Amino acid sequence: MQSIPVDTTRLGILRCAISPEAKLSNPETQEVKRDRDGNPVWTVAVTVRQDGRRISVIEIAVSGQPTGIEEGQIVRVTGLTAFVWSMGDRHGVSFRADAITPLPGPARSKGGDA
Repeated sequence: MQSIPVDTTRLGILRCAISPEAKLSNPETQEVKRDRDGNPVWTVAVTVRQDGRRISVIEIAVSGQPTGIEEGQIVRVTGLTAFVWSMGDRHGVSFRADAITPLPGPARSKGGDA
């Protein structure tokens, strides 16, 4: 899997779309995925909007539970990396970060623009 560092300063405002959720490795048993060091992996859906373009939502995986993040809140994503993957006929891009932290200020109400 090829990893590509992402310059988050060029992504515009990053806003939490869905609060942190534990990433499941097995949905049937509710087993939580773990990283190489045994830490639980969490995902946060984040909206990205560049220069007045349409809003995109990316799901970012991070080791350990991010705290203090609410839906609608602007967040800082540190060490964002994209991974290109393929499995048979399926392919896509996954995102992973070193950390996702809330920026000071109130969370916006749901349905607000990014």
